[in-house]
Amino acid sequence: MDWLLRWSLTSGPLPWFVAALGAVGGLWLLLAPTTDPRRYRQRAIPLAAAVTLGCTVALWVVVEKWWRPFPDQIETEIYVWIGLGILAVALLVARLLLDRRVWRAVVSVLAAAAVVAAAGAQINLVFAAYPTVRDVLGLPNPNEIAFGELPPSTPDPIMGTPLESVWRPPADLPTEGRVTTVPIPGVASGFGARDAQIYLPPAYFADPRPALPVLVLLAGQPGSPADWFNGGKLAQTMDAFAAQHGGLAPVVVVADATGSQFGNPLCLDSKLGNVATYLAEDVPAWVKSHLEVNPDPRSWAIGGLSYGGTCSLQMATNHPDVYPTFLDLSGQEEPTLGDRARTVDEVFGGDAAKFAAVNPMDLMAARKYPGSAGVIVAGSDDGEYKPGAKRVYQAAKSAGMDVQYVELPGGHSFAVWSAGLEHELGWLATKMGLIS
Repeated sequence: MDWLLRWSLTSGPLPWFVAALGAVGGLWLLLAPTTDPRRYRQRAIPLAAAVTLGCTVALWVVVEKWWRPFPDQIETEIYVWIGLGILAVALLVARLLLDRRVWRAVVSVLAAAAVVAAAGAQINLVFAAYPTVRDVLGLPNPNEIAFGELPPSTPDPIMGTPLESVWRPPADLPTEGRVTTVPIPGVASGFGARDAQIYLPPAYFADPRPALPVLVLLAGQPGSPADWFNGGKLAQTMDAFAAQHGGLAPVVVVADATGSQFGNPLCLDSKLGNVATYLAEDVPAWVKSHLEVNPDPRSWAIGGLSYGGTCSLQMATNHPDVYPTFLDLSGQEEPTLGDRARTVDEVFGGDAAKFAAVNPMDLMAARKYPGSAGVIVAGSDDGEYKPGAKRVYQAAKSAGMDVQYVELPGGHSFAVWSAGLEHELGWLATKMGLIS
């Protein structure tokens, strides 16, 4: 059964198969006979199309103009696919009302389901958020472990720089790491974070254990820590790296920096939530007291995708003593609720100076960061975020950071973010003292 759960939803034959089923389902809903075919074609189909257009436009207005849960607009093609799904449901309702044949009603239900599934599959191809059947079903991975089952601390953890030079893996070392889920309370910040998910490499389960570096990763918005293990392919990437380095890889703490799926607290301390204090104080303090890791800030890094990439830059510029190394994957040029005027007004009470005091671009223009290093990754097809990423790179370089700018094939999606982590993991491991 596990082979079925591993089927790819972003490559191979399955996406094409789902798309073909959707096309067949759409043809059935449009062309298949009904008890009253004339009424269906002349009245029901135009009415369904009108309802679809109205619902899709209303959704666009609510999301983009009224609610505005995201700092940037959603791609037009997403609304097109959502509209096709709505049209399929509208046609299904019309058929169920007009057709007295039970078998045709059953086929129509299946046809509508195929169209909705195909639309969802196409949306997933845009973001690559759910790469396998297991991911879309939300099923746990075989490598998950309860936090209470983790081995206790060892009396004399192995230290060294680079750590790989003094590490000798035991013969019984596991071949894969483990993932655990645990709450990290906002003791100092009061921030109501969702549970963190933590990747522990094979070397963490050795005795004696090496003092491993820590990578704090952040998801996007909307999003959750689980996104890094689904679309981000975090465990697979880390396991592959560990296999090449005697079981060594960073301990990866995927912390929550939004508080909810659609929350946008801008990764700073404000009335929206004290996220900056949570990431700069609560998360490091909890990790150092509950996991056996290297406490030296030079062995710590922070990274993230989209909102999380912006957040990683904010942490690196506002708290360089905590996170001297960062990985910004498709982050924005500055934290935003959609535009600077709205952000300053709603979060800082109209005080632009308060915004500038925590905004990375303003900080990098005003001070130097000779001890900081980072990589800024953008998708080559990401017309929205790539220009800002280039400006961030130039600002970081001018501020004295050891910084790189990298473009990878793709847009604003997990195809870039998962590849970005894999591409820069060796650089991160070197900066954190894991390998030379």
